[in-house]
Parts: sequence; structure tokens; C-alpha cells
Amino acid sequence: MTRNEKQSTKPLAIGMGEAAFLHEGETACTVLGSCVGLALVHPKLGLAAIAHIVLPTAQSRNGPPGKFADTAVPHLIDLFRVKGVCPTQLVAKAVGGAKVLGSGGPLQIGKANQEQVLALLQAAGIPLVAQHLGGTERRRIVLHAYLGRLEVQVAAEERLILL
Repeated sequence: MTRNEKQSTKPLAIGMGEAAFLHEGETACTVLGSCVGLALVHPKLGLAAIAHIVLPTAQSRNGPPGKFADTAVPHLIDLFRVKGVCPTQLVAKAVGGAKVLGSGGPLQIGKANQEQVLALLQAAGIPLVAQHLGGTERRRIVLHAYLGRLEVQVAAEERLILL
């Protein structure tokens, strides 16, 4: 079988605040509203890491490293470093950050999550090669490590978006 034909195992479910490293042939899935799903991918090695980011900053709060953008991005990078992969070899894909609780008000977690993730990626020198951010609808995503592909299913739509 070639790399593009490899069968994936049952997707690993990623909960809010969780992060995971995926090897070739593995997949992960999660459902997003105002949270941001961030995938870092090494396109040639078939490796990927994903985080379900709930809030932009930890601000002295406790939680798993995937919960906050300011801890998730460095954590995902470290997962690759342990494998001997330099961050400059990675690309990023980001999904989510919807406005699911209404359009007004000062508390727009989705937008704040988006902005923080994008700023941290830029600071780390990791290019964002694909995104499906904002809007008002929830999304379900599936990350396929062996292809570096992210499937996005918008809740109100039937079409599948490939990033």
C-alpha cells in the first residue's frame, strides 16, 4: 500500500482541552464551537499533533496543556521536538472559533481563541496553510496524520471541507 492508500484506525476522540500526537495511519476527531482545533502537521513524515483549545490564555489557571492557546501551541511543538522534528518543518491548520453564543457582547471567546492561536503560530514561525475559522456554526473535524489532511464538517451543512 502506498502512503495515500493506508487505512486509518478508529479515530481517537479529543475532548475539550486535550492534545494528542498522531503517527502515520492514526486519526483523531473532535467537535468545536468557540474552541479552536489546531493541527500541526509534518507533511512528509505522516506525523501530526492536535489540540482542542478552549481559552486563549491560562492566566494562572490550571488545566491540561491543550486547554489554553498559550500552553497548547508550545506543547504541540514539544511533542514534535521529542521525536526529533524541528518546528520549522511543520505546517498548521486551524478550525473553529465560532460565535455560537450570539453576536454581541464583550466576551467573544471564539475570536479571542483565533487571534491568540494565529499570533502564537506566527511567533513560532509555523505557517498557517489552511483554516476554517469564525462563523456561527459548530464543526466536527477529523485529522488524518498520514495525509496531513483535516476534514471539516460544518453542523448546518452536508458538504465536507478538506484542508
